[in-house]
This record gives sequence, C-alpha cells and structure tokens, in this order.
Amino acid sequence: MLADKKKITIAIVDDHPIVLEGLQKVLMQAYDYVSTLCFSTGGEFLNFIKKAGTGTDIVLIDITLPDINGIDLCREVKTLSPDTCVLAFSNHNERSTIMRMLQNGASGYLLKNCTAGEVVSCINEALSGQIAFSREAREIMARPSARDWQVLPALTKREKEVLKLAADGQTSAAIAVQLHVSPLTVETHRRNLMQKFNVKSITAAVKVAMEMGLLG
Repeated sequence: MLADKKKITIAIVDDHPIVLEGLQKVLMQAYDYVSTLCFSTGGEFLNFIKKAGTGTDIVLIDITLPDINGIDLCREVKTLSPDTCVLAFSNHNERSTIMRMLQNGASGYLLKNCTAGEVVSCINEALSGQIAFSREAREIMARPSARDWQVLPALTKREKEVLKLAADGQTSAAIAVQLHVSPLTVETHRRNLMQKFNVKSITAAVKVAMEMGLLG
C-alpha cells in the first residue's frame, strides 16, 4: 500500500483475458484508491493517451502483442507521456530483452511467474522513482552474458520481412510469393541474414533475433 491516499491509474496491455482479469483483482485488493484500465493491443493504449492527452501513472506491458512489439510500444508511450511509468510484464526472460526495455525508458521488468506481492512491490518502487524488478528478473540482470554486448545487426527492410516470415515457418518459395520476388532473391536475403547474425542456418538466425528482442 502506498503511504498517501492519492488515486493512481494503472493500465494493463495484454492480449490474454485471464492476465487482465488476474492483475485487476490483484490491484483492486492492494490499493484503496486505484483505477485500472485494460487494453488488448498496444494501439488501443496509444489511442487512449492521444485522446486523453495524458497517460496513466503506471502501465504494465506484455512484450508480445498482436500489433506491436512491447519494446517499441514502451518507446512510443514514453514519447507521448514521459511521466507514465512503464513496467514490462512478460514471459520473455532474455537479459537482452530486459536491457532493451530499460533503454527505451521502462521503469522495470516483471516476469509473469512472479507473485502478486512482487507485482505490488514493483509498482510501488516504480512510483517512487526506482527501477523495479521481480525476483527472477533481478537474478537475470545479475548474470551478464556475451550476447548482451553483441551489437544489433543492421538489417534492411526486406531482410526484416524475410526474417519475420521465416520465423513464422514459411518456406523460401512461400516468402517469395508473398513478397513478390524470386525464390533466388529470398535465398540471397537468407544468406545475408545468416552472415549478419554469424550463424549457419536461418533457424539459428531467428533464435538469435528473438533473444535480441527483434521479433517481439
């Protein structure tokens, strides 16, 4: 419970109804003066900010959303409403993903296996100006990995498209049809991606891209 009686507004951006309902219950039980708002897409929350002219005190954001990567959403939220504290609430446990959220202005990171008490504690810490982590997220941050220091490869727009479609399991032939290019062109992009990620297969390139938070 916060020391003062100021009413706080907390938004939750997640496309799983059970997560929205569960977090709402936790927050309503934890605070006497709280208003909760739920959004299933990042676009809905951004539209809310634009229409209201201001954001909420806190917003809990999932990394994987139907319309936008949570890392990119964090950056847009902080641009539109700098005073809104952004907390990631996600299953993604890669240290590089946590780092990218913080670099985009997040006030903390919670993994979805945390307790209700951790959620409330992290919200209070963020509202008091601290960087907040759930227990497991804090442990991850204490273990640097070589991947954290790897420079993000510079990808062209077409390479990003091919990478995303490959991550969806599409073949070169299917990607070629969708992008209106030849299969040979797609193969060239796949080789370039493998070279840029320093791996020997497109599957490995997709894995590294996910670890870096490039695919949401």
